[in-house]
Amino acid sequence: MSKKLTSRAEDYSKWYNELVVKADLAENSAVRGCMVIKPYGYAIWEKMQAELDKMFKETGHQNAYFPLFVPKSLFEAEEKNAEGFAKECAIVTHYRLQNDPDKPGKLRVDPEAKLEEELIVRPTSEAIIWNTYKGWIQSYRDLPILVNQWANVVRWEMRTRLFLRTAEFLWQEGHTAHETKKEALDEAALMNNVYAAFVEKFMAIPVIQGLKTESERFAGAEETYCIEALMQDGKALQAGTSHFLGQNFAKAFDVKFANKEGKQDYVWATSWGVSTRLMGALIMTHSDDKGLVLPPNLAPYQVIIVPIFRNDEQFEAISKVAEDVISDLKERGISVKFDKRDTLRPGAKFAQHELQGVPLRIAIGPKDLEDETVEVARRDTLTKQTVILDRITVVIENLLEEIQESLFKKALDFRDTHITEVDNFEDFKTILETKTGFISAHWDGTAETEDKIKELTKATIRCIPLDAKAEEGVCVYSGKPSNKRVLFAKAY
Repeated sequence: MSKKLTSRAEDYSKWYNELVVKADLAENSAVRGCMVIKPYGYAIWEKMQAELDKMFKETGHQNAYFPLFVPKSLFEAEEKNAEGFAKECAIVTHYRLQNDPDKPGKLRVDPEAKLEEELIVRPTSEAIIWNTYKGWIQSYRDLPILVNQWANVVRWEMRTRLFLRTAEFLWQEGHTAHETKKEALDEAALMNNVYAAFVEKFMAIPVIQGLKTESERFAGAEETYCIEALMQDGKALQAGTSHFLGQNFAKAFDVKFANKEGKQDYVWATSWGVSTRLMGALIMTHSDDKGLVLPPNLAPYQVIIVPIFRNDEQFEAISKVAEDVISDLKERGISVKFDKRDTLRPGAKFAQHELQGVPLRIAIGPKDLEDETVEVARRDTLTKQTVILDRITVVIENLLEEIQESLFKKALDFRDTHITEVDNFEDFKTILETKTGFISAHWDGTAETEDKIKELTKATIRCIPLDAKAEEGVCVYSGKPSNKRVLFAKAY
């Protein structure tokens, strides 16, 4: 198979799909709408998971696990949540198969094995978790509960794309219970800050923190915080959400506690999550027509060493030097791999590692041994430099930091030059079709206007920025008074 990708300018969607497959990140499975995450792609997800898990635990959260199946009656208990996810639910109705008497070698559902109550395959876990919390909470002394779970969920999407939207995906979902409204609000804001810090520090993707409009909130939430990122094609991507659930789920599942005055009160709740959709964000923010560009903080291997040799003697001499370099780099906490495969020529190895976005490549040949130097190539800039062997560890360490910072700055510059203020609907439509990106515009606060703009342009309100300043104006569509700008964009 040719490794050359369709260019982004020619067909961005096709470029993305090809890159995911050719870089060995994931592939479509035999189950429609579901994906197989391959080892290289899963290694990136594991790094994300490890860093996020560390951040969760540093903020006092613990991991637990809850069932994949949710009894239908529990799922229906919180009405808004049930209505919000109803069209995406997969349902288990039977628990056994049997041989089909009319079709030898085939199976059919055993009609005698119908479940007494249908089970929903979780699209989200609020229902099963809050039913569980009812048995955990009696007094204010039992609060707060700060729990996270790493899990898979199923949302029966009709139009799917690897990582960005699949019927089954991996994620984490935090579910916390609190004594007061303020504690729950603080928790929701805190976890949105955690997400923003992770995405910017590790993924090198700048984000805008904000609040969702009422129509864009999580089903069953009273407030939804979010982080919004901008992809290279000018479309926005919701990278994470954190929800203040109020007392809605506590009331639905009758989760009460005795407060400090001895009176019964309903618990206050939050939930928050990010998913393997972050993989899509990582790909679309940094990568180019040659393949992946990975920030060093999340690359499975930060450095790859490729030997260039013609005989066993040269290979042995190069290997000895490479092993010393590997030992020194690992002592500094740098992940490195020695690509000593004899089935590929050096040029083919270079092309593969370029496609897979390895941040730095070291090439060592016989001439390098004589000169006591190596060639170091950067994936982000596609530049090369000759480095004295004695300085290789320090140079690599500095370059990795420089690449991480450079990727963030490049993405930030792109994002900031693609936020455009507009004050009339004609300019709104023109910017959306030509420049793309975020459009900062006044909105009258009504769902009717929000829906009409979406209908006419396919742009949605991505968020009401948390740092938005009060500013008197008129709605870009209706002309009605407005006191704050919001961010619109077409989105994934």
